[in-house]
Amino acid sequence: MIDGDDVGKRFAVVEHPMQPRALAAPMHRHHREDEYSFVLEGRIGAMLGDTVVIGNPGNLIFKPREQWHTFWNAGDTPARVLEIISPAGFEHYFRELGAELSNGPPDPQRLAALCARYALDMDMSSVPGLIQRFGVRFPGGPSPAPQ
Repeated sequence: MIDGDDVGKRFAVVEHPMQPRALAAPMHRHHREDEYSFVLEGRIGAMLGDTVVIGNPGNLIFKPREQWHTFWNAGDTPARVLEIISPAGFEHYFRELGAELSNGPPDPQRLAALCARYALDMDMSSVPGLIQRFGVRFPGGPSPAPQ
């Protein structure tokens, strides 16, 4: 929605539409940017270190750099989040990841190189536990366990 190049690289704004019970990402952490998730629609769950929070429309969830985190649609209806990223630059990761995913599951080596370019640590091994604990699905992964 707002590219960092348009605002002196101070911040960027990205909209994330999310399907019901969708896990946005494995546990991960950023080394260069802070993220602020403003919930527009639906219920968003977030794990911030060991703390779990639920955001409803109008809530802001702060995900500081260097903190392991993830987020998901915690409801049975679509959700939308405005992601404010500061400083800008990480919005390009989403474009590159989308291109990588357009051909099916990502190549692990290319995904690792993408994460390295954006100073992003990704814990893929966290996905099964997140699916089990929060009843979510991950693109290309198994469906959520019944609640």
